[in-house]
Amino acid sequence: MFADFNKKELSGLAFLLFLGIGTPFIFPGYRIQMAELFLFMVYASTWNIQGGKMGYNTFGNIVFFGVGMYVCGATQIATAFPLGEWTAAGGIKTFIHTPKQYFSGIPLGIILAGIVPAIIALVLGSLLLVLRGHYFAIGTLGLGIASGEFATSLEIIGGGQGMTVPFWPKVAGVPHSFMGGGVNFFFTLSFVLFIVLFFFLRWLYKTRFGLILTAIRDNEDKAESMGIPTMHYKVTGWVFSAFFMGIAGGIFGNINGYIEPTEVAFAGATIGVFMVLMTILGGKGTLWGPIIGAFIFQLFKEFFWTYFLGWQLVALGALIIAIVVFFPEGIMGMLRAKYPALFGEVVDEEVRLAQVTINTND
Repeated sequence: MFADFNKKELSGLAFLLFLGIGTPFIFPGYRIQMAELFLFMVYASTWNIQGGKMGYNTFGNIVFFGVGMYVCGATQIATAFPLGEWTAAGGIKTFIHTPKQYFSGIPLGIILAGIVPAIIALVLGSLLLVLRGHYFAIGTLGLGIASGEFATSLEIIGGGQGMTVPFWPKVAGVPHSFMGGGVNFFFTLSFVLFIVLFFFLRWLYKTRFGLILTAIRDNEDKAESMGIPTMHYKVTGWVFSAFFMGIAGGIFGNINGYIEPTEVAFAGATIGVFMVLMTILGGKGTLWGPIIGAFIFQLFKEFFWTYFLGWQLVALGALIIAIVVFFPEGIMGMLRAKYPALFGEVVDEEVRLAQVTINTND
């Protein structure tokens, strides 16, 4: 499995495995933050399929995130109790899942959280991916806003008040925090989802499919003139993104414990922007760029959210400006330009120095 990994990739993967396996034992107080980190890596990596590899900047991935969150939560509830009664306003209601009910509902919920958004991406992609450039970006932006408003109007899922997800079940005679309880469970799910996505994308980008995505980004018209059915590949790429993004939404909904339509599920102003920012920060169109960008962004976010509460959005705006001005090609792009040997490229030293001079002057 690891035979075709170079030393740098193995080092990076070893570090990620260390974080995933060691966090519950070494950093138990940061399990929620680390779960969020792995989910951030999933958000950025899935957006990168469309926005980086294919060159179609989208704001629509937040739709799949929100749909996955609602589908997972609603499925967990509906397998044991009437969904309408759970989300109805007013009155005193007590719904407690038994361990059997809980662990029967959550696998089904997570599976459907991936399948339903993938189907939606198949339908919407066939309609929206005829658009290109800023037209596509604006279309997907409107789609995200409309989805939040639509969820607000659906009383069956709580409408504007949102809905809670099932609590981690209590087992007679077993402490509620045994083996880390729900925190460890959902942290592990986040880590496993990222690892599965990482190996899937690493394989995908090395196949003909990955080459065609790059061809679409470089010159879609020329790719079509060569007989490549670009629409098929564009829609399929979006379906892949939607599947993993939906599962991430289902996991995040359980970690958060509460699903609200516009600020949590279809949060285009936060999660929707974060996934784009992380990808650009690390480097669009690369496998490791979104991962590096998510890691740096999470450190940045946690620092300001912890020590400068109230200024975090100002800091985020400053970060966006810094990225656009100083890292337009992302960290991976900067490293590739300055140290091509690290990426297996052999470049004449005089040519490299000339390129660096030109870039500096620009």
